[in-house]
Parts: sequence; structure tokens; C-alpha cells
Amino acid sequence: MATITSLGVGSNLDLATLLTQLQTAESQPLVALDAKAKSYTSKLSAYGTVQSALGVLQSAAKKLSDPALFQSVTGTPTVSGILAASSTDASSAGNYSITVSQLAQSQSAIAAGQASTTTAIGSGKITIDFGTITGGTLDPATGKYSGATFAADATRVAKPITIDASNNTLAGIRDAINGADAGVTASIVNDGSGTPNRLVLVSTQTGEASSMRISVDGDAALQNLLGNDPAGTQNLKQTVAAQNAKLTVNGIAITSASNTVKEAIQGSTLTLVNTGTTGLSMKANTSSVTSAINDFVKAYNSLQSTATTLTAYDADTKTGAALMGDSTLRNLQTRIRQALTTPQAGGTDGFKVLTEIGVSFQKDGTLAVDSTKLDKALGSKLEGVANLFASATGSTAGYGKQIDALVTDLNSTGGSLKVASDGVTATIKQLDKQYDAMQTRVDDTVERYRKQFNQLDVLVNSMNSTLSYLKQQFDAMSSSSK
Repeated sequence: MATITSLGVGSNLDLATLLTQLQTAESQPLVALDAKAKSYTSKLSAYGTVQSALGVLQSAAKKLSDPALFQSVTGTPTVSGILAASSTDASSAGNYSITVSQLAQSQSAIAAGQASTTTAIGSGKITIDFGTITGGTLDPATGKYSGATFAADATRVAKPITIDASNNTLAGIRDAINGADAGVTASIVNDGSGTPNRLVLVSTQTGEASSMRISVDGDAALQNLLGNDPAGTQNLKQTVAAQNAKLTVNGIAITSASNTVKEAIQGSTLTLVNTGTTGLSMKANTSSVTSAINDFVKAYNSLQSTATTLTAYDADTKTGAALMGDSTLRNLQTRIRQALTTPQAGGTDGFKVLTEIGVSFQKDGTLAVDSTKLDKALGSKLEGVANLFASATGSTAGYGKQIDALVTDLNSTGGSLKVASDGVTATIKQLDKQYDAMQTRVDDTVERYRKQFNQLDVLVNSMNSTLSYLKQQFDAMSSSSK
């Protein structure tokens, strides 16, 4: 059968428009499915927004759940430039008098000058160990001891360093020492003399027990360059002696191998910078706690604002937001509010509810902070505030821990928000399948209409041709009879 490439050409009927109208009518279920899918997509996006707001609240709660937040102590010296102080133990708060009489320092020693850094010197094995030099006399001009003893530090294992044809120059020895990670830093200094290149060795650790002893198992040249025993032959010149830091805290003498002195004041770290005397005021860092509580309140209020927006109704457009009437969001809000209004254990000088420290619910469901009341609570009962939010490992007490756990539960497998989100996702996938199946049925139906219209077009065209032929024949017969 002949076909018509453009519908309506053969029959002179507007079949193309009719087919479009039929396609539109057949596609109405698709429009409904698409609108439904968009509605669920908006709902899924809204759940994502809720999860994001919950994440901010959880982060704020986690910060408050950490007991260390409430242990932070800030040290303020009365004289600057002598030391810095910090603490993670609230019991360290107080006033102290500190005198630093000596700073800890690393031993530094130099070898005899060499004319070149690239000329071979000697080979053998270098072993560097560390310990304490006691007794004897140090000649400041030569940098060498007489009558001293050396007590090795048994806790530090000496590392042998091999010097051979591949590294037996001054530069090679420097690199070999640095590459061995043996507790010594080596460098070369040019002093401008006739044999200007001096190998400089510096212990990487401060303190008296980090004095160097270098033994050489090799030829005389290497021995003469580096062999150095404070209690025996010394070929190096000590330029800086290893020494401990010395200080007093409220008259109590303290020594430290490092200028970072820990636990001289319980839970505290003193960083020594210079010698001198200073007062030190250690005060609980309540400002960080105040910020953390305010951040928590802001996060909670942001969640409430998000919920209000997602459940709103627009009277002008007569449309509701994506989660209007949603039970999951409503129950989520209820659980969080119940958690924040359930009293804690309290205890001696403790607090049981948020209102006691100036954090209270408002008529609109948000939280507000009474700064004066909060500052008073932090200033007089910091431990009580800490127990209101945080607790030790293994405990579930404290609003911070409880809100953190609650949000985790909501988002975990089986949690209400996770179940709701997964349910919407599954529905969207099912609607996509329905849409695809419906689209196939619509396409098949429209194609069937197209074929039928094409057949109609051909038939009408054929009938019109026959009609035209017969008309011509009748006209011819009529003319002949006349």
C-alpha cells in the first residue's frame, strides 16, 4: 500500500494536528507522574536540608561533650618574654611566682678546619652516643674537658655510621651523619681562615643527658677529625655545652631537659623563652565554653528555623512547603526538645537543667541565652556546667553526649530520618519506572494512531482519485451524447 510522508496531504485533512492532540491526551498520566515525582524529589531535598542542620547541631554538641573543653586554662605572665603557659586541668588555676635561672640547650661542637669539602679524608665507622658529662674542668678557650667523666644514657641506642669511598669527604661525612638520623645535625661553616671548612655537630635534643661522645673505628685521619670522648681524647671543640633548664615555681626548684616543661604545675605546660622572674596567673578559659554554648544554641535555633520554613503554608499560592505535615520532622523536633528538657543527675554544686545556667526555651520554640546568668555559672561552678554537658568515657550523661547520640541514631540504619529518606528515594525510583513504562505505552499508542491515520490518508487519497476519474468519465460521456 502506498504511504503518505506528511499526514493530511493525501486526504486534505488536518490529521497532524489531530495526532498531536491525541498524543497530548494520552500523555496526561505522564504529567501526573512527573508532578508526583517532583513532589517526592522536593521532599528528599528537604530531608537533606534537615540532615545538614542536624549535622551542625551534632558538631556543636560533640564539642560540648568533650570534658577537655571545660579543663582549658589560660596562663598570663605578669612579665612578658620569659615564658608562656597553658593547661588542660582546671585544678591548675591559681597564681604562681616563677624564676627561670637557666634555659635548656643542645650541645654544639666543631671539628678542625679542612681546606676543601670535597677532598677525601679517611674511612671507618663512626658511632655517636649520648650521656651526661660530670666533674672535671672545661677550658673555655679550647672547648675541652679535663678530669671529667661521661655516663652514657642507656635509653638511647647509638647508631653506627659507615664512612667509605662513597662519602669520605667533609661534605660526604656531613651527609652521612644527617642521613643516619643519629640524633645529631651536621653542617659545614666557613670561618675564612686558611683551612676554613669546619664540620659543626649539634645534638638534636636539649638537656645535660644529650652530650655527645663519638668513637671512631677506622684510620687515623677520621679518628683525628671526629674522635671525641669527654673523659678521654677530644678532637672536637665544644662551643655550646648541653644543659638543663632550671627554674623555681613558688620557691620549688625544678630541672627539665627541655624548655617545654610539663607538669611543673599539674596539668600545665610551661614554655620557657628567657631567664628572669615573673608572676603567672592561671585562669579557667571560660570564654571558649561560652562560645561553645552559644554555638550550640545557634545550631538548635537554625534547625528550628529550617523546620519552620520546610513546613510552612503559603496562603497566597495555597501551597505547602515540602515537609508540611510531615510526621518524621515533627517527631524529630519533639525528641530533641525532650532530650534538652530531661534533667541531668546534677550532684554537689551541680546543675540539672539548662535554665539554671541561663539557657531557656522561648515561646516560639527557640533557645535563648542569659549571658549574665551563664557567666555567673561559669565563674562559680565551672565543674557543674561541665557535668551538665559532658561526662567521662563510657558514660552517657550530659546534654552534649545525648544530643550527639540522638542525631547519630536518627541518621543511622533504622533511624527515623534515614528510614524516611530511604523510603522517599525508593518511591522516586518506582515512579521513574512507572514513568518509563507509561512513556512506552504512550509512544506505542501514538505510533498506532500514526499508522491508522496514514492508512486513512492513503484511502481517502485513493477515493479522491477515483472520484476525480469518474467525474472526468461522466463529463466525457455527457459531452458525447450532446
